[in-house]
This record gives sequence, structure tokens and C-alpha cells, in this order.
Amino acid sequence: MIMAKEYLVVTAVGPDRRGIVEKITDVVHRYRANIEESRMARLGGEFAVIMLVSVPGEQEEAFVEGLGTLKADPLTEQLTIFTRPTNLSRLEKFKGFVPYEISVVGADHEGIVHYVARYLAEERVQIESMETRTYPAPVSGVPIFSMQALIQAPPELTLPVLRHKLGELADELGVDIEVKVPTG
Repeated sequence: MIMAKEYLVVTAVGPDRRGIVEKITDVVHRYRANIEESRMARLGGEFAVIMLVSVPGEQEEAFVEGLGTLKADPLTEQLTIFTRPTNLSRLEKFKGFVPYEISVVGADHEGIVHYVARYLAEERVQIESMETRTYPAPVSGVPIFSMQALIQAPPELTLPVLRHKLGELADELGVDIEVKVPTG
């Protein structure tokens, strides 16, 4: 008999400490849940986790309560944990959309993410994932901004049009923007 699965997005943020991932994944394992997707990163002195977890239907409530027990552990007591039920049906909404990778690099300044995100929203583009960072330029030490994003574009937004419009935006922002079809 196939058990019904429930899907939860679990986020946890707190002071970066060695062993946090082990403690969180112990709860996942204990309640026969499975991590379908996850992203984890240290941002400043904080550690952030976001996971899509599938849980056997009869274990969902116990799993959420199990995450709550992390507050009693000195290692994880300062974590802020949030769970939100979700489903996989939203994938149908973007059926027929075309995946592209976007890369943005240039001198760091305010507004880069905002203006790129605004353009994408205006074109009905779905951002699947985005990662940004800054780093010092090798010789000058000037802060350089870098963004990598995976997007899903509506089929009517062709690659040449997307490249042209993002090229115009790149000129306005003083950055380089590259758009390509993902490999693999």
C-alpha cells in the first residue's frame, strides 16, 4: 500500500554552529521524512536552511512537533524554525516554460537585484533559484557583485529577445548580463 505524502517547506535560521545540519536531519530521519530539495548557506554569522521535505501523511504533525524539540537542545535552541505546507501541483503552472541561466557580474551597487527581478516579473518570468555574492576585484579590491539565477521564461519570450532586453538593462546598470540555455 502506498502511503500518502505531505510536503512541507522547512526553514531554519540561527547562529552558525557546527552540528546544526546533523540535528535538523536527525529529526527528518526520525519521522521517516525525506529531503526532496534543500539549500543551506552561512550568511554573515548566521546559518540558513531551506528544505522541501516529504513526510508520510500520518507523521506530519509529529514531524513538526519534532522540529519544535530542537528548541530544547543547547546547540539549536536559538534557531528560528518555520514550516509551511506545500504541494507539487504548482509545477503544472509553468508547463511549457523554457529554462535559462542568467549570470550578472559588475561593480557592486544598490539596486542590481531589484532591477533584474523587476524586469523578469514584468515579462512573467519565474525565478527558480538565485544566488548572489560580492567579492573584491583581484587587483583593485573594488567590490564586485555576482548573481547566478535559473529562470523559467514563458515560451513567447524568445532567447534573442530576452538577451536583447537584459543587455539594455545591463547597460543601464553598468554590469554584464549573460543569458544561456542550461547544460545538463
